[in-house]
Amino acid sequence: MAIESADTKTTDQESMTVSRRGFLASTAAGALVLTASISDAGEITVEHGDANQEDIDFSPDLFVAIAPNGDVTIMAHRSEMGTGIRTALPRIVADELDADWDRVTVEQAPGDRRYGSQNTDGSNSVRGFFDRMLAVGAKARMMLEQAAANKWEVDVEEVKADFHKIVHTDSGKSAGYGELVEAARELDVPETSDLKYKPRDQWRYIGKPAKSVDLDAIITGKAIYGVDARMDNMVFALIKRPPVVGGKVKSFDADKAKEMPGVVDVIELPKYSGRAPAFSQLGGVAVLAESTWQAWQAKDEIKVEWDHGKNKSYNTTQYKKDLQTSISKPGQSVRKVGDANEVLADAETKYSVGYSMPHLSHAPMEVPAAVADVKKEGGKVVSCHVLASTQNPQAVQGSVAQALKLNPKNVKVEVTLLGSGFGRKSKPDYCVEAALLSEKAGRPVHVMFTREDDIRHDYYHTMAEMHLEAAVDDKGMPTAWLGRAAYPSIGSTFDPNNTRPSGAGQGFQDIPFDIPNIQVEECEARGHVRIGWLRAVNHIHQNFAVSSFADELAHHAKSNPKDYLLKLLGEDRNLRGPGIRAGGKFPYDIGRLKHVTRRAAELAQWDERYDKLPQGTGLGIACARSFTSYAAHVFEVAVSKEGKIKVNKVWVVLDAGTVVSPDRVKAQMEGTIAMTMGQALFGKITFADGRCEQSNYDNYKMVVMEHYPREVVCEIVKSDAAPAGVGESTVASSAPAMCNAIFAATGKRIRDLPLEDHDLSWS
Repeated sequence: MAIESADTKTTDQESMTVSRRGFLASTAAGALVLTASISDAGEITVEHGDANQEDIDFSPDLFVAIAPNGDVTIMAHRSEMGTGIRTALPRIVADELDADWDRVTVEQAPGDRRYGSQNTDGSNSVRGFFDRMLAVGAKARMMLEQAAANKWEVDVEEVKADFHKIVHTDSGKSAGYGELVEAARELDVPETSDLKYKPRDQWRYIGKPAKSVDLDAIITGKAIYGVDARMDNMVFALIKRPPVVGGKVKSFDADKAKEMPGVVDVIELPKYSGRAPAFSQLGGVAVLAESTWQAWQAKDEIKVEWDHGKNKSYNTTQYKKDLQTSISKPGQSVRKVGDANEVLADAETKYSVGYSMPHLSHAPMEVPAAVADVKKEGGKVVSCHVLASTQNPQAVQGSVAQALKLNPKNVKVEVTLLGSGFGRKSKPDYCVEAALLSEKAGRPVHVMFTREDDIRHDYYHTMAEMHLEAAVDDKGMPTAWLGRAAYPSIGSTFDPNNTRPSGAGQGFQDIPFDIPNIQVEECEARGHVRIGWLRAVNHIHQNFAVSSFADELAHHAKSNPKDYLLKLLGEDRNLRGPGIRAGGKFPYDIGRLKHVTRRAAELAQWDERYDKLPQGTGLGIACARSFTSYAAHVFEVAVSKEGKIKVNKVWVVLDAGTVVSPDRVKAQMEGTIAMTMGQALFGKITFADGRCEQSNYDNYKMVVMEHYPREVVCEIVKSDAAPAGVGESTVASSAPAMCNAIFAATGKRIRDLPLEDHDLSWS
């Protein structure tokens, strides 16, 4: 069960989540408690109250609490999966509060819709909550400043916060935060419109490196992940799931399994409903045992006869042909500038190519895992407590509540650390399985995927085919551009009748090039497996196609690829129009995109080295705007005559606006290279007879040290712009830059991945 702690930097990682009442109780009597009630509409209101009054309904979303001894507690409402977000968001509050970070404790918030979105996905944690966290800190600081001014009978303009105390600027007298809490509790909370923020040049923490609040627990082995989660009287479950999405158990024989040591029970999960998969579990037979190993051994002894359902004929070899047929004819227009079709029809010189990408798996190092405890009264389910490695505790609440026929408020969800997620753990199917098994077993049940389960029962990245066509003038510059894409959409996971890709706005519809005639179309594709968002989503395949084709056009024009790319981007401007995801704080600024491209080339000494590298070694460049940030990569790749690839060096430049934690951002930039290289080199999920043909890291390979570049140079552009996305933003331009470098080295153009399917030998 959860263990609450307030005497360490972060809640003890033997249990790092805390209930709302636990949070209030963990702050000393008489604390100043601010709760920030927010909505996705953007307005933030802050209430404050007495932590001793049990009848107060705080309706909290974000918290900051200051105890009478001056200690500060801040709730982190997003999931920590290696990005440092449990450190970054509280440090924004602490900075505006001007708090001593050594006196701040971070608590993990439970799942609750009143926090606003808790879905740690879409590179939106800092981007979506930076201003709101500043507001929480500013309101608390200004209340303390007003309390000090009242105490000293001076104008509030004469006092200011200074590192955990309030100082009277004229006399030099000061009071610690704890001394002012009692008086501050009696004050009205400042209106958002009246807030006064610290100048950027006085920020203590924002933009500075910081040790993760979870680091000590991680390196000492105390950190608790989903696979480590425990509850009293718990049993472990492994599940034999239908090998084909939509399949059902016809019959099963578990007699031998039930006789094995440690086996407690064998339970059949509810059969697939026949509706869209969504976030629900898909059925199967579960073994409950006293240990994971015992459950694993027993699961292998269960004999199941399956009804594979309508997806049993799914075959990716044939499906690739189906997608190619789909993009061979016009689709639904999603962007039209000028008349590309007419220009292409009349063009003397034009180029037409196809690009493709197979399904990909998330394959996080920590497999999906959760423990659930369902309580009944009079035989009726009344509550459920879930402890899970989840990116989206609110989705867990909703899905578990639906499965158990509960009100979501009766589903308590606590969040452990995540051993990576990449979007897989925002889908709570494994939490639903744990809850349904606990209901049947009458005790807490821990569900963990094996690696084979993880690979074979994923929400896969979509399989895609893309057609690109360009008419060029006598200088080789495009006068018309046609793009068509066909791939099963994420929407098909929630609506089986959804056959439109509906993701062109991520790198395909919103191409940044200055071309007078553009036509972009989406072509139909029906889903046969669960499709889900994977880090950078549709940017993965669409930017691969777009950036590779730009490099092809540069080659046809006999132009330096870097110079051609910058010319293709055109004049500095803000890109606008239908399907362009931009506006407000996040315009689509071509000038910023060109800057990161130039800078990456400068770091790589492109102009000095591009034409001077020996045969078999090449430089490749690509850029992209993704999740409101701008990134560019240059890869230096060496390919042996036998076709063996070695990435020598990578330069990556990111403009993500205001950056809170530069060290963690650089770590993500470095990690992205490993992930995207793995996808480019080896990433391929295939299906035959509806079944996934891969099962583990032996046939769905990861990048290891021998593959990783000998040197990676990461640079973050200094910017006062609004904080933008980070976690996914350096994915889009990585794989195409690598493949463009392979072309420069060998003359072999890569239009479909993975690379291991190609013979790259040269002589």
